[in-house]
Amino acid sequence: MNIRNLTHADVEAMWAINEDGLPGTGQVSPPELIALLDLASFAVGAFQDNSMLGFVICLPPRTTYGSLNYAWFNQRYDAFLYVDRIAVATDHRNRGVGSALYSQVIAEANEQAVPVAAEVNLVPPNPGSVRFHHRFNFVEVGTLDHGEKAVTMFLC
Repeated sequence: MNIRNLTHADVEAMWAINEDGLPGTGQVSPPELIALLDLASFAVGAFQDNSMLGFVICLPPRTTYGSLNYAWFNQRYDAFLYVDRIAVATDHRNRGVGSALYSQVIAEANEQAVPVAAEVNLVPPNPGSVRFHHRFNFVEVGTLDHGEKAVTMFLC
């Protein structure tokens, strides 16, 4: 497995993996993924033989991104590396791809001396993601209820 920085040329593969991960990942269009990459301070993908296995996009504080979850962290913390999305292709799950990507995120956050911020769906529930975050020593720091959707906020 090779991990490298993402570019606009990767958006089609990113979009396909993201769509495959619904509802665990938030639905976005290819132009929205391009906009996220442009705002990102850290965005990497895992590849094998030039095929994307998964990706992660992280944002610094205070960008123009309009996510309510992201705004929640901005209202409470001055510094963080926000995991907007992490997605792994269905046929590569449970093979260490997500862990490899998160290890890169945590290393980047440590280099910046900031915590990693992320959220996980409570409604609809995503217990696998909650377990995944707990394995990386994330702690729950709050919840945000959107009505039809609710999330748990995590910091590591």
